[in-house]
This record gives sequence, structure tokens and C-alpha cells, in this order.
Amino acid sequence: MGVFVFLPLVLPLSAWPVARLAELHLHPRTATRLLTAVATVMALCSTLCLALLMVVGTAQLPGNPLPDGWSDAEVRAAVPYDEIAGKAAIPALVLVLAVCARTLWRHHRVARRARRALAALPSRSVVVLPEEKPYAYALPGGHRDRVVVTTALLRGLTSPERRALFAHERAHLTAAHHRHLLAVRLAARANPFLRPLRTTVVYTTERWADEDAARSVGNRTVVARAIGKAALLSGGGPVPGFAAFTGFAGFASAGPVPRRVAALLRPAPAARSWPSVFTSVGLAAWGAAVGTLVSAMSSANSAVTMVLILRAATPL
Repeated sequence: MGVFVFLPLVLPLSAWPVARLAELHLHPRTATRLLTAVATVMALCSTLCLALLMVVGTAQLPGNPLPDGWSDAEVRAAVPYDEIAGKAAIPALVLVLAVCARTLWRHHRVARRARRALAALPSRSVVVLPEEKPYAYALPGGHRDRVVVTTALLRGLTSPERRALFAHERAHLTAAHHRHLLAVRLAARANPFLRPLRTTVVYTTERWADEDAARSVGNRTVVARAIGKAALLSGGGPVPGFAAFTGFAGFASAGPVPRRVAALLRPAPAARSWPSVFTSVGLAAWGAAVGTLVSAMSSANSAVTMVLILRAATPL
């Protein structure tokens, strides 16, 4: 295997340039799908290589349950610095699996609690809560997808702005943005080098919903004004419940609002499926694609090599 087993652990660094440039130069739909795919593949590859390193490390421990042949010198020779890397991979992989399991558990727990809180209300696609805290969010799953909004927020918006609000939240549900957000969250847990991609996807999903809302309403200025007013009404406070956990910023949150409003006041971005290689974002996208391909090939090569070595070392 050689150094190939270590490459997927650091190759996520090749995606950092596109994580920054994608939100500036790509259509948010393209950026979201591209970064989610890159993050997911790279996270799986790095986790697989950690597992391969863990096999070498576990085989060296006294009383391990693995076959005795797996601790032979030929097996250890497949990994550079096997004594250090193998043993370090054990707690690293345990930590990755524990953190990812905790993330999934929290995701389902909060989603279940949010649906349970709305269970007594009429089964409608839009739920209006009589609360004085202004917020809105999309709640996917269960028997049906729902848009949750409070009366405090609706009072502060005009009728066209309310249509923009509902169009934005429905866009989250239609495009299943919660799946993209969960995928990049798990990827960032599996490999910390993927955190910039998660941060960008949180933003681009909001921009994607903004563009869909603008197309649905037919007026980009109305959507921009609605986002700005909602941000002022909410004071930049966190969205409670399920939306805060999933990563949806709700209709407006403190951080990206000025950038989202500025983007909506410009012409709609071109919906290109892949950027030209003669642009900075195109070079960055190809760099991330090559990094992802090399990561997949390295992890596959390492896995096949390890299987062949272990089969040869295991007595019949």
C-alpha cells in the first residue's frame, strides 16, 4: 500500500480552493451538488483508510481477536511506520465512528421531537405558530413536509414578502437540502479537513432556495427585501428546534444575509453544469475532482492490496 493509504486522509485539502470560489462564481445548485459529492466521497475514502490502518494496529495488540497471521511482518510492511500509524488509527477511527453516530442520533432525535411538537396541529403543509419570536423553517420527513412560521414574522412582512418566504422554505423541501446538509455534516465529522466544504454548503443551500424563490415569485427585489426584513425582525437570533440543528439558517440569519441580499440584487447567476477550465473556479473545481479521484483510487488500491496480503498471511 505504501503512502497511498495516507493520501485520502489529506487530499481533502485539494478541495479548499473550490469551497471558497464556488459560492462566488457557481450557481448555488451546482455548488451544493459538487461540494456535497466531493465531501461525501472523500470522507468515505479517508474513513476506509483509517479502518485499514486500524487492522494493522489492532493485530499488534496482545490478546487481539484477529488471526495470528495478520500480525506477520509482511502485513506490517505494507504500511509505512506501521507501529505508530496503526496504533494511532485505532482511537482515531473509534472517535470518527462515535462522532458520526452521535450526529445521526441527534439528527433523528431532534427531528422526532419537532414532529411530535407539531403532531397535535392540523395536518397542513404550512403551520403557523402563535409565537412572538419571529422565525420560519422547513421541516422535512414524517407523513408530509411542512413549513413552520410564526405570527410574529408574518406580521412584519407584506403579502408579496410572505409569498417569498413560503417559496424559499418550500424550495428547501423540494430540493431536499436537508440531505445535502446532513451529508456534509457527517463528512466534516469524519475528516476535519472537510469543514470548509460544510460551511460553504450551508450557505449555498440558502442561496439555492433564494434563487428558486425569486424565480417562483418573479421579483428578485421582493425576495431580497423579505430576507433583509426577516433578519431585522429576528435580530439575527438562532432559529429554534429542528432548523437550528439541520443547518438551515431559516429565512434569515445574521451571518450570510448581506451576501444573500447583494446576490439577489444582481442578475440571476448562469445555471452552468460545470465551470470552464479557463476560469479560477474551473481550475479549482477540476483540482477538487482530481483530488477526489485520486482519493478514491488510493483507497481502493489500499483496500485490495490489504485484502490480498491478509489472505496470503491467513493459514488455511
